[in-house]
Amino acid sequence: MRLILAEDSTLLREGLVRLLAEEGHEIVAAVGDAEALLEAVAAAPEPPDVVIVDVRMPPTHTDEGLRAALEIRRGHPGVGVLVLSQYVEKRYATELITAETTGVGYLLKDRVAQVDEFLDALDRIGAGGAAFDPEVVRQLLVRSSHADPLSRLTPRERDVLGHMAEGCTNAAVAAQLHISQSAVEKHVNAIFDKLDLSHATGYSRRVLAVLRYLGS
Repeated sequence: MRLILAEDSTLLREGLVRLLAEEGHEIVAAVGDAEALLEAVAAAPEPPDVVIVDVRMPPTHTDEGLRAALEIRRGHPGVGVLVLSQYVEKRYATELITAETTGVGYLLKDRVAQVDEFLDALDRIGAGGAAFDPEVVRQLLVRSSHADPLSRLTPRERDVLGHMAEGCTNAAVAAQLHISQSAVEKHVNAIFDKLDLSHATGYSRRVLAVLRYLGS
């Protein structure tokens, strides 16, 4: 894949460049701030397959990286976006997930140390899928209100929906939970029924279920 990397930590940036190059990826550019990221995308002969970007970068270290990523997606919808963050930034993660449904990911930087998981997430995003850190999903989905529509789900259905929110396919959910794929499909259909999505048309029920989960 052709990649552009934006990370203000020189040590992490250079480490990622080395890792990704060793895996056979082409590093189009590696920069340290959001403005340089936008310039690198604009200067590239063709858009990269994926941009990997930190949420907080200079000059204010707030949300420059995320805003740049969303701007890139508006101009180049086919470019995948993998956001890295030191912590679970709930507002930013929700904004990314609700604004985009394909070719997106949000991982905590600690996940980069799990090289196989990081590379697998990158491959999924490059292929148009999604990859969200389990801890990000867990913190976004924890709700205590009695009005929560997810209260109708069984613990197993919540587990299935949690893995769906991470971007897992039914086959991947089955492998994670050690159940059959047909069992996963039954749980997914039950989730659609309980979230009143059985008759939804014109949209992906899977995406709507995840968004309902995040917004509950």
